[in-house]
Amino acid sequence: MSFSANNRVFMKGKIIKGISGFYYVHAAEAGIYQCRAKGIFRNRNVKPLVGDDVEFDITDEADKEGSIVAIEPRKNELHRPAVSNIDQALLVFAAAKPAPNFNLLDRFLIMVRRQKIPAVICFNKADLQTQKEREEIVSAYGSCGCSLIFTSAARKEGLEELFLLLQGKTSAAFGPSGVGKSTIINLLQQEVHMETGDISKKIGRGKNTTRHTQLIPVDGKAYIMDTPGFGSLDVPGLLTQDLWKCYEEFLPWEPDCRFQGCSHIGEPDCGVKRALSEGRIHKMRYENYVTIYQELKEKEKYEWR
Repeated sequence: MSFSANNRVFMKGKIIKGISGFYYVHAAEAGIYQCRAKGIFRNRNVKPLVGDDVEFDITDEADKEGSIVAIEPRKNELHRPAVSNIDQALLVFAAAKPAPNFNLLDRFLIMVRRQKIPAVICFNKADLQTQKEREEIVSAYGSCGCSLIFTSAARKEGLEELFLLLQGKTSAAFGPSGVGKSTIINLLQQEVHMETGDISKKIGRGKNTTRHTQLIPVDGKAYIMDTPGFGSLDVPGLLTQDLWKCYEEFLPWEPDCRFQGCSHIGEPDCGVKRALSEGRIHKMRYENYVTIYQELKEKEKYEWR
């Protein structure tokens, strides 16, 4: 879509990639323009993000260059990685080699839940795990409020089901390095080839091959953002009293707590702990909750000094 004003041509598009101060904007039926952002954004402390819908001024049509002049209101925004306007999060973890980091997975789930973003949890390399290991994962995350899928990029298994979950949506793929995230994206579409890497034998973790976030079309009916992998995650702004609300399986049992504002850790007559003892809440999920709660508590104590 384009329009003119004062002999200048403006277009609307979506940022699909940002590298070293350049933003690559895809405009429907016109292609991709390399753009800089106007200084007004820096003055307002606003940084354009991959996924932003923007208006830009064409400065050189021949070389497809422009200047971003406006950013449309965002429906959501994540800070790490910095992306906007996503319909769902695709959380990709390895079922084995490397072993899944469930604490990190829970932090991702907390992050997207706080933004009210639906999530799909994808365990890749499912061919390397035992049936018992898979059943344990289903037991832990089957009631966390997210779709759960097992894939094997090596054997091209589970990809059709995943493809259907992506249809009609803009999804952002998150996860640690070395779990096969880029390989899966390569198998889902043919337009962009993402670099893939091997697992480091020395440290047993993946090597980060994705250097920047990129929005990629999938079959013309969906988009997927590939984001750099990382092994730790903090959720800024999260308070201890709000953490339990990010655990879907805690919600039905919280009204049974005797005390209002129950932390679900040390109080007696706690509905959540009762559900835990009855096997209605998975032990690993609860232990991750306690670990993250204690971290937040220490952080709050430090901030109030």
